[in-house]
Amino acid sequence: MLAKIFKRFVSGPTSNPQAPEGHRLYAIGDIHGRLDLLEGLLAQIRADDMTRGEPKAEMIFLGDIINRGPHSAQVIDRLIALKAACPETRFLLGNHEEIFLSALNGDRKALRFFDRIGGAEAILSYGITPQAYEAADFDELAAMLQAVVPTAHRTFLESFEDMIVEGDYVFVHAGIRPGVPLKEQKPSDLRWIRDEFLCASGTKDRPLIPGAIVVHGHTIFNEVVEHPGRIGLDTGAYRSGILTAMAFESDKRWTLQQKSQIAAT
Repeated sequence: MLAKIFKRFVSGPTSNPQAPEGHRLYAIGDIHGRLDLLEGLLAQIRADDMTRGEPKAEMIFLGDIINRGPHSAQVIDRLIALKAACPETRFLLGNHEEIFLSALNGDRKALRFFDRIGGAEAILSYGITPQAYEAADFDELAAMLQAVVPTAHRTFLESFEDMIVEGDYVFVHAGIRPGVPLKEQKPSDLRWIRDEFLCASGTKDRPLIPGAIVVHGHTIFNEVVEHPGRIGLDTGAYRSGILTAMAFESDKRWTLQQKSQIAAT
């Protein structure tokens, strides 16, 4: 099946990228523990979807739903409930979820790195007190984390995908390795790549992927970035107070944003 999907991207660029026929897609950028912004954006998506009628919305979350913001555990709970209510909803594994899962599996190096990239806020969101967190060494912290993170959370995160292809759009968390066919892309690049991808955004005549546009998060920009080869939707929710979604239907696309004056500290 994947071979058939990827095969169509070798025929050449298209001037009017298309979402799959009969689908309306909403791609949501990096949430990073901002439950308040997530709730507001979901309400906007529901209202926008109802106003436009059929087809019904299908949501794709671009990863990094946790860390940095104050409510990682609560965001996971909310998205588990969303998936139960809307089974067609799909999720990409971000680099922050990857490190979190490694830390939960007992990797002490991963736990140390997790702590440095905003994991403290995620740990506290599970009810561990700041005093207990500060007093714990990494072995104690690992034990506490494994005790407080529900199995349902780990199972949910482990179900996340590496890449989603819909119509002429390729959804990934961070980007793709330029010059490498989609079916040969490494998960580590899909979750972590930055400069090599961003510096090869593509042109109208020489796109990153013939006939397709890469939609990604991971790298923060002050506003939505649209290039011939890629669209970046990470507007830094945890620090800017702006969470962004982009909708795709037929050859049209449009942006929805939930804004708050309160940024995470």
